[in-house]
Amino acid sequence: MTKRNKTPPFLSIVAIGLLGFAAFKFLTGLFTPKSLESPAPAAIATRISLGSRILVKSETTTEKLPGVVTSQTTAEKQAAEKQAAEKQAAEKEKQAGVRAFAKGDYQTASQKFQASLQKNRNDPESMIYLNNATANANRADSLKIAVSIPIRTNPNVAQEILRGVAHAQDEVNLRGGINRRLLQVQIVSDDNDPNIVKEVAAILAKDPSVLAVIGHNASNASLAAAPIYQREKLVMVSPTSFANDLSGIGNYIFRTVPNISVMAAPLAEYAVKTAGKTDIAICFDSKAPDNLSFKEEFVKALPAAGGKLVQSDCDLSIPDFNAESAIADAVSKGAKALMLAPHIDRIDRAIYTASINRGKLPIYGSTTMYTFQTLKSGQKSVEGMILPVPWHPDTNPGSNFPIDAAGVGKE
Repeated sequence: MTKRNKTPPFLSIVAIGLLGFAAFKFLTGLFTPKSLESPAPAAIATRISLGSRILVKSETTTEKLPGVVTSQTTAEKQAAEKQAAEKQAAEKEKQAGVRAFAKGDYQTASQKFQASLQKNRNDPESMIYLNNATANANRADSLKIAVSIPIRTNPNVAQEILRGVAHAQDEVNLRGGINRRLLQVQIVSDDNDPNIVKEVAAILAKDPSVLAVIGHNASNASLAAAPIYQREKLVMVSPTSFANDLSGIGNYIFRTVPNISVMAAPLAEYAVKTAGKTDIAICFDSKAPDNLSFKEEFVKALPAAGGKLVQSDCDLSIPDFNAESAIADAVSKGAKALMLAPHIDRIDRAIYTASINRGKLPIYGSTTMYTFQTLKSGQKSVEGMILPVPWHPDTNPGSNFPIDAAGVGKE
């Protein structure tokens, strides 16, 4: 029996890697003979782990914009110190779990990862490793997928996606797995770098134990990997890439976010017809395929809504990007609103532009702006920003999923 059929296996995956929410169903009867780490060249091997190495070396950041000063009360400082101590203790347990996993002592690894989660319940890497160790300890025959994310270059987004994947894996395994076979998740760090992504994709595609890949994050990364997966008949499901060019690559390539026009057109209509902002400038990233697509769809929808594009010089990708000049240029040309469409790894430039704006222009954003970092770093500068999102818990008030998702890593 082979790993992959000539046509895509029956696959039903719904994965939203935004603000830690994701849902995932993987139904297949395919055979996988391995549960150990995949062989890979040394340089790439350090980027791949089922549980034998820690890849997420930093917690989600809480960095502030330049010039933003916050003060803490004594109680807040004490709470922060207690949290830091708990995370340090959790890290020691996690390191012990990784060492045990590398030795093949999965029982001890499970205990250590569980102890780590009791001290830091919001660590998705530990949650995934716990499930992997349990699968290795209890079942010789398991199923394995990979998730490829930008851990080193964008740890915030990487952990948001991992939390969704960890939640889905935990749900699957708590139900006894798929056809009584537990699910393992191999974590891959790809930096959102197309060159690294191609190497990673080639390795995953040649590994017969990998049934599917959740990824990649940025559209330029997904576009680099997709042809390789398609050629090797390995299913790829991107939870966040929304470039138009990703559609149509092949019948093994999927994405969970809707077509860009479904998100860009309503945003343009809202800005013009509801907010009354007919003259809109755009700050976009010319090196981000997804946000180039978003810009194109937004610009296409503006005239239909009764608005017009203000041609301004604002490319977030250029090395010497100057937010002050960009805002001044937009205002001088008559802009009444500003739309921000950054590459996910340069989202800090968009947030800083919003801070420099200081309320002069109402701010709109592409889906990329829907991140933890936007809220934590942007603070008051992004208050009132309007943006479309693929999914939000308020759209389905009767669902238990948001409550269940908040329990990932529960004791």
